[in-house]
Amino acid sequence: MTRTGKTALITGASSGIGAEFAAALAARGDDLVLVARSLSRLESLAAQLNQQHGVRVEVIGQDLTAPDAAARVTEELAARQLSVDILINNAGFGSAGRFEDLDADREQDQLMVNVVALAGLTRRLIPAMVERGSGEIVNVASTAAFQPSPYFATYSSGKAFVLNFSLSLWSEYRGRGIKVLAVCPGPTETAFFDTVGTRDAALGQMGSAAQVVRSTLRALERNKGYVVPGMQNFASAHLLPRRPRTVVARIAKLVTRGLADGGRPIEAPVAA
Repeated sequence: MTRTGKTALITGASSGIGAEFAAALAARGDDLVLVARSLSRLESLAAQLNQQHGVRVEVIGQDLTAPDAAARVTEELAARQLSVDILINNAGFGSAGRFEDLDADREQDQLMVNVVALAGLTRRLIPAMVERGSGEIVNVASTAAFQPSPYFATYSSGKAFVLNFSLSLWSEYRGRGIKVLAVCPGPTETAFFDTVGTRDAALGQMGSAAQVVRSTLRALERNKGYVVPGMQNFASAHLLPRRPRTVVARIAKLVTRGLADGGRPIEAPVAA
C-alpha cells in the first residue's frame, strides 16, 4: 500500500458511516485520526486498519457533547504533532417523538454534537488548511435538512444548520484550495434502527454506509457543495415544494406523526 501522506480526522468513527469512512480512506493510503467516546472500539478498529493497510491510525477518546470538545481534540492533535488534511464531521445522533416528551438534557447534547462540535472543529482546523492552500471538509447532514420535520424538530433543524453552514463555506473557500461538502444521506443501515426497535422512522430509500461513503468521495473529488446519495432520496429532497413553509410542515407532520402516536420517544445513539 502506497501511503498518500494525508491525514484524515473522522468523528464518530467507531461504527456505521464513520467506520466505513475510516475503512475507505485507509484502503487508499490515508493516515487516520479516529475520534469517538468508545475508546476500546476505536482501538480495535485502529489495530485492524493498521494491520490491513499499513497506515498510521491514532485514536482520541472524546465525548463531543462537552462544551470544550473541539478545543480538547485540537489540543490533543497539537500534543501529538498531527496536522489534518481531511476533516470528516460524522458524529451525531437524533431523537424523535413529541417534543415535550423528549429528555431536555439529551436534546441539548444532540445540538452540542450535531452542531457545536462540528462547527468548532471546522473553525479550529480550517486556518491551517488555508495556510497550506489545501484541505477537505465533509460534514454529514441528512435529507431531513431540506424541510421542517415535526417530531424530529431538533434533529432536522440541526441538520439544516449543517447543510447551510457547509454550503456557505463551500462558496467562501472556492478558489482557495479547500473543498467543503455536506453529505445528506437518507435512512442508512446503521445502529439507528436497532436502537429504535422499529423502521417507522425510515422515511425514504434505505441505503448502506458503503454507498454513502462512495457517493461522498466522488462528490468531494468534483468539489460539489452537497450530495444526496440515492436517486429516491435525491428526488424526495428536491421535488417537494418549498413554499409556503407552513404547508410543507403540515405535510411532513402527516408523514411522521406515527412516531408520536407510538407513545414513546425514540433515539439514535451517538455515533461514538
